[in-house]
Amino acid sequence: MKLLQKTGLVLAASFMMVACGKSGDTVETTDAQEVGEATGETLVIDNQSSKVNWKGYKPSGQHYGFIPVTSGELVVAGEEITGGKFVFSIPDLKIEDLAEGSEDYGKLHGHLQSPDFFDAANHPQATFEVTEVTAYTSNNSVADKDEFASDNTPASDSELAGSNPTHWIAGNLTMRGTTKNIKFPATVSITDGAVAAKAGFNIDRTSWGLSYGDESSAVDKAKDQFIYNTVSVMFDINAK
Repeated sequence: MKLLQKTGLVLAASFMMVACGKSGDTVETTDAQEVGEATGETLVIDNQSSKVNWKGYKPSGQHYGFIPVTSGELVVAGEEITGGKFVFSIPDLKIEDLAEGSEDYGKLHGHLQSPDFFDAANHPQATFEVTEVTAYTSNNSVADKDEFASDNTPASDSELAGSNPTHWIAGNLTMRGTTKNIKFPATVSITDGAVAAKAGFNIDRTSWGLSYGDESSAVDKAKDQFIYNTVSVMFDINAK
């Protein structure tokens, strides 16, 4: 990885946005970015305590769970993250709102592993690789995307970000063989040679080819026969 540049995140308005429009800064999705070479101390991801939480929405309900992190590292120079990468295992995805071993659990898990969603047989791993880290300042805020209103409207980006982000993190997220760069606010603490990083944000799943039930193709949304394209993602990453 080349040295990560600290030039800030100045992205053109023509970039595809996951969250857009009202005011403040945005959680954004763009084309994959060059990964720089990080300098500093390399810390190993603790795969026992690190995971990627997810929540999917449809007007008639929600499903949520997590994907285990299997390996990775963060590179730290002083009080700053300068790079890092972690890998998570799609076949080991867990669904927490259904009883594991139940018929409903098996059906949903199998569907998520299928080509309709993650296509896990061909793409069993997903990765996130840091491309840039900048400070989250008191002048920053998080703008929210307008969503179709229902009993299960997706959580907003500002809600997921929490009240005290410390950094903007950008990185290349690869799923189903597709890589996109995402930028989101995160809360990062570096203490006694250990790093804890938490973040919550939304992505548009169709940007990675997870297009089953695409809400943009719903002829009549009032019939609730679609799945929201918005998926909430929560990173909980620990390294030491």
